Amino acid sequence: MTIKLRGHHLFCLLGYRGKGYSERFCENMTGIYETLRLHPETLVEIVEGPDDICKAFPQDQHAHCENESVYRKDRTILDRIGVAESALAWSEICERVAQRVVPEDIRRICHDCQWEPLGLCRDGVRLITQNEPLPKILSK
Repeated sequence: MTIKLRGHHLFCLLGYRGKGYSERFCENMTGIYETLRLHPETLVEIVEGPDDICKAFPQDQHAHCENESVYRKDRTILDRIGVAESALAWSEICERVAQRVVPEDIRRICHDCQWEPLGLCRDGVRLITQNEPLPKILSK
């Protein structure tokens, strides 16, 4: 199994705690998150543009998947962790994050994200850098 992800979703997944844009979106995101958490050998194909998370964005909301600010975050994050468009195991991505990112980087890179003020992604990066496991997402 390979999961297609864009750059900024690598950080979003580290901070994901069951919150999202809709029930369908959360179900999809939780499935991806739990697959990666439980099976870190899962291959992640890095893609440019909409990915397996974007496909569940609610159609009745204004999608931001094609905004330039989102592409900027994708490029910045991929450059920061040293990943080009390719396929890597989730565990390798987490190792690169642990080696090259600190929690405070999230404030600068993701300053224009509506989720950033919650601090969830900063906490996810902190867990990875301290070699702690990501928490299980409890079903509703």
